Amino acid sequence: MADQIRRRLGDCTPAERKVGRVLLSAYPSAGFETVAVLAARAGVSGPTVVRFVSRLGFSGFPAFQAALRADLDDRSASPLSLYRSRDVADATGADEALARYAPAAEEAVRRTFADLPPSDFSRAVDLLARDARRVLVVGGRFSRLVGLYLVQHLQQMRPDVEYVTDRPEGRTHALADLGHRDVLVVFDYRRYEKDSARLAQFAVDRKASVVLFTDVWLSPVASLADAVLPSDTGTASAYDAMAPAMALVEAVVSAVLAELGDVAHRRMERIESVGAALDVF
Repeated sequence: MADQIRRRLGDCTPAERKVGRVLLSAYPSAGFETVAVLAARAGVSGPTVVRFVSRLGFSGFPAFQAALRADLDDRSASPLSLYRSRDVADATGADEALARYAPAAEEAVRRTFADLPPSDFSRAVDLLARDARRVLVVGGRFSRLVGLYLVQHLQQMRPDVEYVTDRPEGRTHALADLGHRDVLVVFDYRRYEKDSARLAQFAVDRKASVVLFTDVWLSPVASLADAVLPSDTGTASAYDAMAPAMALVEAVVSAVLAELGDVAHRRMERIESVGAALDVF
């Protein structure tokens, strides 16, 4: 739902966009307000709210809220609940599990790129390739692995790229000098982590840019981000798929390399030279 709202903002009237932004800024709780309260928060009329949800394809505000409740269940799904809903227990043996998993994973990657917002992808690449003085990356319990993958590639192409440790004192040191020319890259997937939102808000307060890698339900960080790159994490497992997120990171890496061109090439040559001198490679 959050992803759908965000995608449709460009098709809306200015008044309808106000409704969409209020919904995204306090998603999903704002959607459970009455039409009158939501209209007052957005500074528009009640009929504007109704027209907005109709533009999303709903017959009325009650239908919108019903879909929102279902979306909320999906956003908070745990591996245990996914184990039940995806009938993981029904698979008998490795062969059947593979037969179920492979097509689901392939489809998730396909949907990720089919639904990828081109403007957000371009903005993310531009921030990572040209605009940033520093790139700081943070991730969650599992997504930190994808974040580290991005860091190791970007470090080959440009300086001042760092993965921010989970340790509080390490984060304090890394973020102490955060400013308007810096970029914070956040990896945040359901069940979304409170630290991610706190760090993103900290970055925004200091005029830094935020790039978000998330799932189709959209992390709360989406309302703060300059670029949002969602992945379809659907799979036939009790765990959400990170392969689509990894594929998306690799697409970003490829695009950043193309943008940096000779700058990246020269840095890669210097790294190889230092590695040879130190007998690393």
